[in-house]
Amino acid sequence: QVQLQESGPGLVKPSQMIDLTCTVSGDSITTNFYAWGWIRQTPGKGLEWMADIHSTGYTFYLPSLKSRASISRDTSRNQFSLKLSSVTPEDTAVYYCVRGSKWHYDYWGQGTQVTVSS
Repeated sequence: QVQLQESGPGLVKPSQMIDLTCTVSGDSITTNFYAWGWIRQTPGKGLEWMADIHSTGYTFYLPSLKSRASISRDTSRNQFSLKLSSVTPEDTAVYYCVRGSKWHYDYWGQGTQVTVSS
């Protein structure tokens, strides 16, 4: 069974960085042509797709976040990560790591709440 587990900072101050990691079990992030990504949920905007890293290593970003976001992976640990810089309170959200194919995301982590506040 595929399982994804997020880890994150919980609370971040404005202008700092959110650093999230997703640990995957039951599948390899380098095989089967899946995309591994991040989706966040905020009360105001609902669900927002942020970025993917494909099993081939190609990366894709929401254009409005591309200047602040960086997705990467550690294949030895079967983990992938997202860094989001220069955060503001608008980045407060529940962040989910996901597995998908052709924009259909079939496995989700439980989500981790990140609050941006001074």
